[in-house]
Amino acid sequence: MSTSADRPEVVQIPAETPAASPARTRRAAAQRVREARDRLTSTSGTRPAFDHELLRQYAQTRQSASLVVVLLVVGTGLLFAIWMQPMAAAMWTCGMLCIHAVIIRNCNRFLAEPQSPPATRRWRHRFVLLDLLYGVCWTPVLLNPPGADMVSNTLLMFLMLLVVALSTMLSASLPIAALAATVPVTFAIAINFMLTNTLDTYVLGLLTLAAEGYFALLARRLHSTTLATLEARAEKDALFGELEQAKAISDEARYRAEAANVAKSRFLAQMSHELRTPLNAILGFSEVMKSEIFGPHAVPVYKEYSADIHNSGVHLLNLINEILDLSRIEAGRYELNEEAVSLVNVVADCHHLLKLRASSRGITIHEVFEQGMPRIWGDERAVRQVVLNLLSNAIKFTPQGGEIWLKVGWTASGGQYLSVKDTGSGIAEEEIPVVLASFGQGSNSIKSAEQGAGLGLPIAKSLIDMHGGTFTLKSKLRIGTEVIVTFPPERVMSALAPLTEDAPSLQPAAPEPPLSDDKRRARHKPIMSAGTGL
Repeated sequence: MSTSADRPEVVQIPAETPAASPARTRRAAAQRVREARDRLTSTSGTRPAFDHELLRQYAQTRQSASLVVVLLVVGTGLLFAIWMQPMAAAMWTCGMLCIHAVIIRNCNRFLAEPQSPPATRRWRHRFVLLDLLYGVCWTPVLLNPPGADMVSNTLLMFLMLLVVALSTMLSASLPIAALAATVPVTFAIAINFMLTNTLDTYVLGLLTLAAEGYFALLARRLHSTTLATLEARAEKDALFGELEQAKAISDEARYRAEAANVAKSRFLAQMSHELRTPLNAILGFSEVMKSEIFGPHAVPVYKEYSADIHNSGVHLLNLINEILDLSRIEAGRYELNEEAVSLVNVVADCHHLLKLRASSRGITIHEVFEQGMPRIWGDERAVRQVVLNLLSNAIKFTPQGGEIWLKVGWTASGGQYLSVKDTGSGIAEEEIPVVLASFGQGSNSIKSAEQGAGLGLPIAKSLIDMHGGTFTLKSKLRIGTEVIVTFPPERVMSALAPLTEDAPSLQPAAPEPPLSDDKRRARHKPIMSAGTGL
C-alpha cells in the first residue's frame, strides 16, 4: 500500500492573464502622464484647458442671466424703499447695477481674449474678487431694519434664499466665486437674526446657515457634473482624433499598397516581350533537338533531356502568360476585342482540345447544350480562356473514373450561362474566397500532384466581370464543385424582325433629261381655255 508521500503532487499553474494590447497600454500611460502634468500646472487641480472652459461657462452664464440679476436688484431696491429712505435705496440700487455692469464687462473681455494659462489664473482671481464685492454689497440691504416683525424677517429670509440660490446657479462652474458671493450675505443675516435673542430668530439663523451649506454642496455637485461632462467631451475628442489619425495612416498605407500593386502590374505587363523572347528560343531549339531534325543524338538520353526542357518551357510559358494576363487586367490595360461569339461552339472546341487529357485519366465529360442559341457579343479569346481554365481545373481535381458536366443554356433574365460541374474532392466553404484570390490555393490543390499557380479562377472571374457577367462557385467536400458563369441579356444578339417597308435603293436616282421648248410650252399650257375663243 503506497503512502501519500509516494503519490505525485499535482500543482495547478495559474493561468496567465491576457496581456493588454500595446495600443491600450500606450494610451493609458499617456493619459496618466497627461493627468499628472495637468495637476502640477493647474491652479484648481484639473486640466488647464478645463480651467479655461469652466471660466468660459461662468462668463457665458453671467451674460445670459444679466437681465434676471437686473430685475432682482431693481425689485429689491423698490421693495426696501418702503422700509428705508428712498434715497438710500436708490443709491444702493445704482451701486449694485454698477457692480453688475463691471462684472458683465469683464466677462465680455474674458471671452474676447485668447486662451493662455497665466491669463486664466488672472481672470479666475478677478472673478472671485468681483463676486465677493457683489455679495458684500447685498449685505446692507438685507440686514433687518429696526423694529421689524416676524413677517419682515420671513421676507428677508426669502430674499436671502433667492439671492443665494441665484448666485449659486450663476457661479456653479466656479465654486470659490459662489462661496465668495453667498457667504457674506448668509453670515450677516444669520448674525443679525441671532442678535435679537428670540427663539424665532435663532431658528431663522440656523436655517440660514443650513441653507448656505445646502447651496454650497449643490454648487460643488454642479461643478463636479460640469467637470465630468468636460472630461467626457475631451476623451471623445481625443478618441476622434486617434481614429482620424489611424484612418489617415491606414489610408496612406492603402494608397501606398495600391500604388505598389499598380506599379507591379504595369511592370509585369510591360515585360511581355522580354520574358517571351528567350522562352521562344528555348522552345524552338528544344523542339529541334527533341525531334532530331539535324540527325540523331550520339547519346539517347539527350533526347529525353530535350523533351524535358521543352515541356518545362511550355509550362513556364503558360505560367508567364497567366501572370501577364492577370497583370494587364489589374492594371486596366486588358482590352476586349468584342465580336459575335457562339458560346456553344467555344465550349465544344475547348472540350475537343481537352478530351484526350480527360480520356487518359478515365474521366467522362457530358455535354448538355441547348440548341438554336444565338451568339453573344464578347471577346472570343477571353471566353475561350475562361472555358479552358474551368475545364482544366475540373479535370485536374477529378479523380480517375469521375464525371464532368458541361452545360450551356438560357438564364431566367434572358442571358446565357455556362456551367462546369465535376465529381472531384470539392473545396471547403471557408477556402472559397482563398481560391478566388490571386495565387490562392486550397488545401486539396496543395496536396494534388498537379499544382498550379492559383491564377486560373481569378483570371476567369476577372474576364467575366469585364463582360458584365457573374461568376459563382459552389462546392462541397467529397461531393464536387460547380462553377456557373453567366452573360447578361445585353450581350445576347437576338435576331431582328424583317423590315415592313422596302429598303431604299443603293444607287442614286438618275437625273431627268432636259425638256425641249415645245414640251416645256405644252406643260405650261392651261388645261381649260374657257373665254379665250380657242
